[in-house]
Amino acid sequence: MTDQAVDTSSPAEAARTGAADEPSGATPPRFFGRERELKALQADIGRAGLDTLAGRKAARARVLLIAGRPGSGRTALAVELARRLTEPGDYPDGVFRVPLTEPGGDRVPGERTARELLDRLGTAAPPGADEDELSEMVREAFATRRALILLDDAVDAEQVDPLLPDNPDCLVVATSTGPLTGIPGVRPCTLGGLEAGAAVQLLARTVGQVRITVDPRAAETLSEECGGQPAALTLVAGWLAARPGASVADVTKRLRELPDHGELPLGARPSARALHLVHASLPPASARTLRLLALAPAGLADAHTASALAGCSVSVARTTLEEFVRLGLLRTNGAARPQYEVPGCLAPLLRSLLDELDRPAEVQLARARMLERTVRRLQSCRAVTDPEGSPGRRKLAGLPSSLRFPGPEAAAEWLRTRQPALLASARMAVRDGELDTLARRLVAALVRALAVHRGTEDAAPELYGLHGLVLDVAERRDLPREKAAALLNLADLDARTGRTEEALARYRAALDAGREAKDLYATGRAMESVAGAHAELGDFSRASDWYGRALAQRLAHGERADAARLYGRLGAVHTYQGRYGEALRNWRAAASGHRRLGDTAAQARALSEAARVQEYAGRPQESLHTCREAVELARGTGDVRLQAALQLRLADTLDRLGDPAAARLHRAVADNLLGAAREAYETSGAFSEK
Repeated sequence: MTDQAVDTSSPAEAARTGAADEPSGATPPRFFGRERELKALQADIGRAGLDTLAGRKAARARVLLIAGRPGSGRTALAVELARRLTEPGDYPDGVFRVPLTEPGGDRVPGERTARELLDRLGTAAPPGADEDELSEMVREAFATRRALILLDDAVDAEQVDPLLPDNPDCLVVATSTGPLTGIPGVRPCTLGGLEAGAAVQLLARTVGQVRITVDPRAAETLSEECGGQPAALTLVAGWLAARPGASVADVTKRLRELPDHGELPLGARPSARALHLVHASLPPASARTLRLLALAPAGLADAHTASALAGCSVSVARTTLEEFVRLGLLRTNGAARPQYEVPGCLAPLLRSLLDELDRPAEVQLARARMLERTVRRLQSCRAVTDPEGSPGRRKLAGLPSSLRFPGPEAAAEWLRTRQPALLASARMAVRDGELDTLARRLVAALVRALAVHRGTEDAAPELYGLHGLVLDVAERRDLPREKAAALLNLADLDARTGRTEEALARYRAALDAGREAKDLYATGRAMESVAGAHAELGDFSRASDWYGRALAQRLAHGERADAARLYGRLGAVHTYQGRYGEALRNWRAAASGHRRLGDTAAQARALSEAARVQEYAGRPQESLHTCREAVELARGTGDVRLQAALQLRLADTLDRLGDPAAARLHRAVADNLLGAAREAYETSGAFSEK
């Protein structure tokens, strides 16, 4: 969210217009003024567009634009409009709100915006998909819905246009500093200051009616001094509320004595003066903490973030943050473990104060403390899932109690609520470029925490972005080993989502990086993956060549388990090529390798595949013999499912040899094995009814 336009005298009320989800039990804030603008916007929904005038049905969603400077209340007006439109049930599929600008002013990449919308829609988005593909998925997802989309703080029409549903039953409300040239039929509702009556109401809500009633003219003068801007009025009201002995005239006089900030745009000056008034009144330690919150990733902080930035205890940081909420400097979601948001209109002003008053070395140290604290919290978040008595749990016990979680559920909830800030922290650390060691540790810890709490499949889109960050650092610092690892991880995710060509290119790049680093694991893994990608593309000749190279490396270094597995891969590729002699030799070599390793189950599977090749080659009797050999081996493994699968394979072979009676016998054996396994699972309570 970029600005304030409502009274935020309580955390629950403030959360209604904050970036976080509204807490349960939160009451909507009182909205002051803007009735004329609300009526105009509601009337604009039904206004005839160019398509209607031409006798055609509207092809796309209607776009309403609320334009105004940060601090003018444009976002709060959009939220209030959405509330009034959804209360009658006009948009039963809900409101979907996403920011299009970072707290620091940078535009949010379209790919990230589209992913956020898809995530809120419950639609899985493939990792690594580009902006065009994701935007198309967004439009398709809204094609059958009647929803309201709130695009907050758009930089230009290029951010908005790709997200517009081809569905006139949807409504898009965008906020921006100026017009969105390029989107037809959009008439901006331009905001100035609040009317005097609404501005005085906002002040009275926080300050109390008595001080306003004593001198109503002074309240109107103060409103004029703040330009009628809700953000400035909220800060001034918070300052007054903290000083019961001060009058409205006192604060007006103080504001007039402050510099005019002529270097800023006219609309930004009231907020800047109000912030400087509040900042100057804070104790030095609190003022420094406030400035350092400009470093909070995504403008979001909790007590640990503030504690690390300021170098104070968590309890002191929590008290300071709550005081900032009362002063109107922050918003909070009001949760048991609250998260705090720096209003977007204040973020650049705080950054200017930080650059002006704090030494760069101190700022860098504060950033490093914050990243180090985040790493330790993530390590604790992952370690709490380890078994009791494990090395991870023993290490966790040595951490301060404030860094530990009471259990896996609490850790998972923390990870869920802090995920936007954690991902932003990783991006910020990598972009900074001066703390690369910490950045790499942070990304690694976040990858492990996401994998253990959400699973690699569910967290694949986030993991894809994180591996990309590792690649950025590795290339910048010329770290070939890390580069190879990042490329392999990215290529694996590409391969899982069907982008085999992209995966192949990355596997080849990983091979080059692994060779440069003299990393045998990376080069072997890359060669094997290159082979797998060629096989997926149907180029079995190249696949067998690369599997052969990977096998030669494994054999040269005595890696017998990997060599046995690669013999099997070669056997499969030769089978696809119809080279049954080569395939059979490789499957026999795989079985032999597994036998020497004592892996009877893997040996039985390899022999089963050899039997399949013999059948393809027109040698049914040899196939039957090999299959029986595999069945005998499987009996000694205790793997009931493997035994059943091989019994069915043997039954199929007997059918083709013209012995249906024997085939029925082996199928019955397979059924009995599976039935016994099912009964055992049901008895233990572990069998799924699927």
